Amino acid sequence: MHLTSFTDYGLRTLMYLAACPEEMSSVKEISEHYGISRNHLVKVVHRLSQLGYIKTLKGKGGGIQIVNGTEKLRLGDLITQLEPNMTVVECFNPETNTCNISGTCNLKHYLFESTKSFTDTMNKYTLADAVSSGFDIES
Repeated sequence: MHLTSFTDYGLRTLMYLAACPEEMSSVKEISEHYGISRNHLVKVVHRLSQLGYIKTLKGKGGGIQIVNGTEKLRLGDLITQLEPNMTVVECFNPETNTCNISGTCNLKHYLFESTKSFTDTMNKYTLADAVSSGFDIES
């Protein structure tokens, strides 16, 4: 399984903002901190705002800030909302499946179970868990 950079950047952005919940941050600041594309991060921030996890303020003194309570979100749920699909193999999606053995193949069941296990494991942890234990945006 491979998470997209969109999901990775979304999680990193939320971790950054959760580490300093009272402060306004900027996309530029976060992109420079992680060494990631500012343009890509703008799209990520837009999505996080749509989901209600961050608030954005334009203009002087503006920026982005985590919404109170977001730190309690489970990581598996966050990943599921940010990842465009959790389709490990094509037969997971009946609309686009072209595999000619999917009717008799058992592998898809094992892959589905492992994907569910991944999400279930990630849901044992919250965003707050990811930023605890000395997480420091300065390093």
